[in-house]
Amino acid sequence: SIMDRKREEHKLLAVKYGSLEIPDDKVQVMYVWIDGTGENLRCKTRTLDFEPKKPDECPVWNFDGSSTGQAETSNSDIYLKPAALFNDPFRKGKSKLLMCETLNYEYEPTVTNKRHICLDAMERSEHEHPWFGIEQEYTLLDFDKHPYAWPKGGFPGAQGPYFCGVGANKVFGRDLVEAHYRCCLYAGIKICGSNAEVMPAQWEYQIGPCEGISIGDHLWMSRFILHRVAEDFGIVVSLDPKPMTGNWNGAGAHTNFSTEDMRKPGGLKYIEEAIEKMAKRHREHMVCYDPKDGEDNKRRLCGRLETSSPDDFTSGVANRGASIRIPRPVADDGFGYFEDRRPSSNCDPYAVSNILVRTIILDE
Repeated sequence: SIMDRKREEHKLLAVKYGSLEIPDDKVQVMYVWIDGTGENLRCKTRTLDFEPKKPDECPVWNFDGSSTGQAETSNSDIYLKPAALFNDPFRKGKSKLLMCETLNYEYEPTVTNKRHICLDAMERSEHEHPWFGIEQEYTLLDFDKHPYAWPKGGFPGAQGPYFCGVGANKVFGRDLVEAHYRCCLYAGIKICGSNAEVMPAQWEYQIGPCEGISIGDHLWMSRFILHRVAEDFGIVVSLDPKPMTGNWNGAGAHTNFSTEDMRKPGGLKYIEEAIEKMAKRHREHMVCYDPKDGEDNKRRLCGRLETSSPDDFTSGVANRGASIRIPRPVADDGFGYFEDRRPSSNCDPYAVSNILVRTIILDE
């Protein structure tokens, strides 16, 4: 199409200008933050006169919160507080990506700043060394919001051959997936794997193991990089938990969790104790597992298509239809971790990790 040809021309031009050398004492830092939706990201760039090595070396900045759903026009400035620093795989060199918290005019966390309260929980749980691994599922779309490479006005063959598939008629968008993986490795993000998912044009990558607050920092920045890479490919990334109605799998963010006691021999006892605690707070967890207080997840969790019911708490060994799955090797070994299959693909990992720690470790 004309649009595709134009995009290719623009990318060639971008390479030309991107190769220009910049002064040694000038570093571009892209500030990244979560906007008022609690699920979308925003960014803008600042020039520093040095290469920052830690986030707190970067200055606090601000932006117009009235344009991101985070402030009124009459009092619109929102502060950006540096939180986590990564290498920039797009500009390369000394350039950085900076994950930020958002603070209002009184220097208090904004409504969608879940990191602040999560950090408090992680600091008080540090002695238990909580580890997290999140499986981020997502769907590739064309601009018309139809899944990428699906027949226009129609559907591909039924689910079955696509999961971890190979072949031009089974996987769609692998070049984007590989580019994202390498960009995350370059950035210093703890990405540990990827695979094609059950629905065609749906993919997954895994972040972890991360201890404490870093799971949220790394997952959010990996999402930013995913959207940014997709820009270059002219493909839309959707984190919607049920992008296609009907007999198609939804998308989740299965969260694997363990404490130091769970990872030691005999740790299965502590896993079972944690499951008992979560059973008592199922509804509170569900509210925290998507940005719309559980409403998004109701479209995905239907008791079929490898999901549990949103209303009932269940657990089991190797059961992908349960709320909590204990992997078969963990049951055999008697120690390890569990998988919480309830969080939606568009969840806030700060909110998910926060309530897990507060329920299991802090007994709140």
